[in-house]
Amino acid sequence: MKETIPTTYLLKVQAIRTQGQQPRLYVTFPLALAAAIGLEAGEAVQWELLDRGELHLVRPAVTPPSTSRRAAKK
Repeated sequence: MKETIPTTYLLKVQAIRTQGQQPRLYVTFPLALAAAIGLEAGEAVQWELLDRGELHLVRPAVTPPSTSRRAAKK
């Protein structure tokens, strides 16, 4: 049986500093990952804190897939 290796994406946290305001932190979401799960621009998501080293992204309202086709196996 073929072992499945998880796909990982390295992200960098960016800080936006506006004069007179506290810095805000942003994380960009890779387009390939967004496409794989059907994430849309403007969609509401939330973070679930499991511990200091692990966060889960939770999608409260998941939309159905736009296609019934599956990716080809290699």
